[in-house]
Amino acid sequence: MNEPKSKRIKRQFDDEFRRNAVALLESSGRPVSEIAAELGVSHWNLRDWSRGHHRKSAVPAASPQELHREMARLRRENESLKARCDVLKKALGILAEPSPNASRA
Repeated sequence: MNEPKSKRIKRQFDDEFRRNAVALLESSGRPVSEIAAELGVSHWNLRDWSRGHHRKSAVPAASPQELHREMARLRRENESLKARCDVLKKALGILAEPSPNASRA
């Protein structure tokens, strides 16, 4: 009755297999569990590989000069949008005022 538990053998998958599995997942549009069963891996593994792939393929960090240019561009855009908003507020105020020549019923 006191049989030792059999150890689970941890399977190792090389990076190429993982990349191909993630590519299949992204290109097929099928559910993760279906593709995992087809490949003989756990759906948890395939999910983790996919998440890891997306983290690695993220945009690399920009240089300080690029960040400075982007910040300046965003500030100019913000000022332009504020000006547009102010014009729209004024127009709404003018249109919402009752006309002095309008007849009242």
